[in-house]
Parts: sequence; structure tokens; C-alpha cells
Amino acid sequence: MYNGHHFGGMHFFWWIFWIILLIWVFASPYNFLGQRTKKETSLDILKKRFAKGEITKEEFEEKKKFLEDN
Repeated sequence: MYNGHHFGGMHFFWWIFWIILLIWVFASPYNFLGQRTKKETSLDILKKRFAKGEITKEEFEEKKKFLEDN
């Protein structure tokens, strides 16, 4: 029977569980299951462009030096 204590007992703990779970999912800096994604740096992008042949070795060295100086 309903005695007016709807949020008492285990029902209260389930609400707390779901609230904590939602906070963890949306506020966590990690992706699903705790895997952190690595952000590409400018040097990583430059290396990929050089590997694909989009820029020459001279352009790569010039841009790399510029990135390392700044």
C-alpha cells in the first residue's frame, strides 16, 4: 500500500544512482567507457600532410621550424 513515502527506501537510492550516472556521462571529460581522445596538435597535422605528399620537404621543414619557434 502507498503510505505517502514514495521517495523513501530503495527508491531514493535508485534516483541518486541515475542522477550520478547522468552527471558522469555528461560532465566527464572522457568519452564513453572512460577512453580519452587525443587531440591532434599542429605538428601532427603537418606530419600527416607531409606523409600524404600535400607539401614538400622544404615546406615541411619551414612550417615545422615556425611551429617550434612559437
